[in-house]
Amino acid sequence: MIKSKFKKGDRVIVISGDHRGSTGVILQVMLRESKVIIQGVNMRKKRKKSKISLSDNDMVEYPIHSSNVLHSDPKTFIPTKIGYRIIDGKKVRYSKSSGEQLSTV
Repeated sequence: MIKSKFKKGDRVIVISGDHRGSTGVILQVMLRESKVIIQGVNMRKKRKKSKISLSDNDMVEYPIHSSNVLHSDPKTFIPTKIGYRIIDGKKVRYSKSSGEQLSTV
């Protein structure tokens, strides 16, 4: 079983690579490849062959390795590590820097 600390809808910050410092929301988590797709980050042109128009160039988000990404603290919006607590019999994720609970979708 493959596990990941990232969930769809989490706000994250890119900490290394070409897009260092960029923030966004996770659109998709690819567990087997250990990659995430972040909204508005790592955009590239995706050419589509079309019978109607040949100049259709769409921008598409490409994946980033999950080791290059950290969660964003809900209060201060700085990179933070996450921890786990058990509240009312449920496992809940929280920000280690501020102690605030992370919202999940």
